[in-house]
Amino acid sequence: MRLLIGMDDTDNKESRGTGFKARQLAHLILEKDFGILKGITRHQLYVHPDIAYTSQNSSACLDVETEHTVEMIKFCTEFLMREASEGSDAGLCIIRWDHITADIINWGKRAKKEVLTLKGAQALASKWNFFLQGFTGKRIGQIGALAAVGLRRGGNDGRFIWLKGSRELRDFDAGIYSVGELLKSAGIDQVSTKEGTRVSEYNLVHCDGWTRPVLTEQQAVLLVEKSNDKDNEWKTIGKEYIRSIS
Repeated sequence: MRLLIGMDDTDNKESRGTGFKARQLAHLILEKDFGILKGITRHQLYVHPDIAYTSQNSSACLDVETEHTVEMIKFCTEFLMREASEGSDAGLCIIRWDHITADIINWGKRAKKEVLTLKGAQALASKWNFFLQGFTGKRIGQIGALAAVGLRRGGNDGRFIWLKGSRELRDFDAGIYSVGELLKSAGIDQVSTKEGTRVSEYNLVHCDGWTRPVLTEQQAVLLVEKSNDKDNEWKTIGKEYIRSIS
């Protein structure tokens, strides 16, 4: 069974962010052999004075194959109750992939441009009968946790902060790799330019140690640009551009 696990607002201004805690949880899931982790995505939500957030208002989503749904919910709940930082408003959302409706996907899209409410998130949970819970503070992290699930299921938002095959929980090291090697070993589905031109597996890519594929049409796509005048050499697009679109 495929589950999406959304997390938001787990940190405070002094602690590590939600993305770090999502990777912590992923490591424990793998360690306990609770499932196969397919990836973790980071999703940028709306930044507005009426929205309480710690630094950037981003949420995270884990994509997991598991046969232990009930145990997974309990495990993730216990993790957040233990690890959510003091002063946070942590929220957790867990939904089966095939149970995610258009309403839920639309909630994620709205969260990128609207001020949404906890009441609205809870109404969706009640309507479609999925797990949504808050643990600390005002528990408003439920809003972003649900948004992360909707955006991940929508398949065209955010960037991967972990992928299956990417050297445990770390980035590919800085260096030069063939596109074929990246496709085989880094969990990446496609290497292409930002204009959408696919780069063949025989080309070389200069990676800078900050390898962040973006989620495009349900695929992990590594964006590259020309590194020099050679036809077969590319480099990963700089982090500022990736951050600006994800």
